[in-house]
Amino acid sequence: MRTVTALITALALTVMISVTAQAATLKCTVEKVEGNVITMDCGDKAASLAAGTEVKVKTATTKAAAIEGC
Repeated sequence: MRTVTALITALALTVMISVTAQAATLKCTVEKVEGNVITMDCGDKAASLAAGTEVKVKTATTKAAAIEGC
């Protein structure tokens, strides 16, 4: 039973590592926005993307000034 549990755990860990390795982070700049279409410039790393690929976009946020008390 311990061997089976160890093998299942190792398999799950291997799957999680392989999925994480496939994800990539690209830094792009927005060139123009027309309605619901956004044109972005990703430089030479854009070749790694294909048409129809789903991407997740995070916006840069500015940190709020700290509120200091007395």
